[in-house]
Amino acid sequence: MLVTGISGSGKSVALHALEDAGFFCVDNLPPELLRDFLRVEADHDVRRVAIAVDVRTTGALPHLLPLLEQLRGEGVAIRSLFLDADTDTLVRRFSETRRPHPLAKPAADQHRALIEAIEIERELLAELREVSTVIDTSQLRPALLGAWVRDLVQVGARSLTLVFQSFAFKHGVPLDADYVFDVRVLPNPFYIRELRALTGRDDPVAEYIEAQPEAVAMLQDIEAFLRRWLPSFESDQRSYLTVAIGCTGGQHRSVYFVETLARRFGFDRPALVRHRELGPT
Repeated sequence: MLVTGISGSGKSVALHALEDAGFFCVDNLPPELLRDFLRVEADHDVRRVAIAVDVRTTGALPHLLPLLEQLRGEGVAIRSLFLDADTDTLVRRFSETRRPHPLAKPAADQHRALIEAIEIERELLAELREVSTVIDTSQLRPALLGAWVRDLVQVGARSLTLVFQSFAFKHGVPLDADYVFDVRVLPNPFYIRELRALTGRDDPVAEYIEAQPEAVAMLQDIEAFLRRWLPSFESDQRSYLTVAIGCTGGQHRSVYFVETLARRFGFDRPALVRHRELGPT
């Protein structure tokens, strides 16, 4: 497992989660040492390895993608995980930890210098992001990020994995979504006093939503759309497809849609469930 991403996006949290899942983890391994390291690790037979690579190895980054393709061609099973976050969140995290960005240069306006460093880093890592499974950590607590990483490694890489994620539009659209569906137009259980404290996982909320003809129709439309295009994503050799469903608070409608779609698609393929606003379960 190759772990990479934008500085401040949570790579250390991901590595700790992988370590808990039984991986042998190495942080900031220079890409030019990757082949030699894997050759040594081959002696351990079944040991799973997680390697973190980031922008601190800027000079070697252009050689990383060709190297990964070569290793895959030689039979090495490699999965790439890219952690990302919006710029405002990254700036806040760096301010809270008081740690310098690895690309930031001394300047009179440190805030502006930090933003410029983040944008440069995005450009340097853009190609790696394109070929990786992306997790947007902007709204994630460390415990939730760790749970999502553990879920990813548990499903393996046998075929296309569907990731269904609920979220609240008021907290922003997930950066890692391949498709985003907006269910805010549907009747909101939040305004039913008996349902307000519940979530879309609870039967009374599910029964309320299923009694709304427009909700049933939208659910059918989303399912039909995904089934129509899944073969194209599979033929494109995608490992993951993230489908984000958003409502106002990320508690009722989006949660119900995610749970229902994951259940329907989970019969014939791996399907993961993520509820960004509810936290780990």
